[in-house]
Amino acid sequence: MYIETETTPNPATLKFLPGQAVMASGTREFTSPEAAEASPLADALFGTGEVVNVLFGRDFVSVTAAPGADWSALKPQVVAILLDHFISQAPLFHAGTAADIAVPPEEEDMGDDPADADIVAQIRELIETRVRPAVAGDGGDIQYRGFREGVVYLTMQGACSGCPSSTATLKHGIEGLLKHYVPEVTEVRAA
Repeated sequence: MYIETETTPNPATLKFLPGQAVMASGTREFTSPEAAEASPLADALFGTGEVVNVLFGRDFVSVTAAPGADWSALKPQVVAILLDHFISQAPLFHAGTAADIAVPPEEEDMGDDPADADIVAQIRELIETRVRPAVAGDGGDIQYRGFREGVVYLTMQGACSGCPSSTATLKHGIEGLLKHYVPEVTEVRAA
């Protein structure tokens, strides 16, 4: 088994591609060692003491190193942990917990106005078909959080959550796309 590694726009995050499915659908982000206890793989990655974020995607694992961590020393550890996990075909989540079926909510209740249902459907479709694949290519994910008074609220995850260029991605990339196709959108903000 060979695990490919890709850089991401976030210098603290690397994207690891095991060449097989990681999650059947959706994503799962771990932002603390306590949260990572739900997954043997995430727990092992946090166990290095040098990891501050793990994101499981459909066919990748994004790992964010702690400030000051040296990727030249950490990368072989991460690859070894991933190899052990995927070769042994260990479960992604601990059995007997709801972690393997719990999915973070796709959206917080921001009070989308029912009158905006068509607009929200257009926004979600664009995010799903145009934005999410591009963000996943960089080792991250994006979640729709709401639409209110012309403002779309989104949350960046994985490599994108701490990326120095995430603000530019939201403002210049995603906002421009949504404004072009959905004239009712006036702004995009991080939730």
